[in-house]
Amino acid sequence: MCLGIPLQVVECGEHFARCIGRAGEVRVDLALVGPQPPGTWLLTFLDAAREVIDAERAAAIANALAALEAAQSGATDFSAFFADLDREPQLPEFLRTPQ
Repeated sequence: MCLGIPLQVVECGEHFARCIGRAGEVRVDLALVGPQPPGTWLLTFLDAAREVIDAERAAAIANALAALEAAQSGATDFSAFFADLDREPQLPEFLRTPQ
């Protein structure tokens, strides 16, 4: 299993970008996604961009990673990391019984 880390492009060259994220500044390989404009969010693994993502997805992933760190520190309340935990879970449409 791998964990993708969201990073935001600060400056971009032809093959690499300077990005910023939770751990600070990182040089990211752009071979799989091509050059990206500053402000673009990338999902990265081992300092290589794997996918271009939107800011909402980047925030959700960052929250999930923060929740993992909190769990490792012994936390048990994760409501601050996942806004949808306060709702009743719903089955996907295709699993619901017709009425």
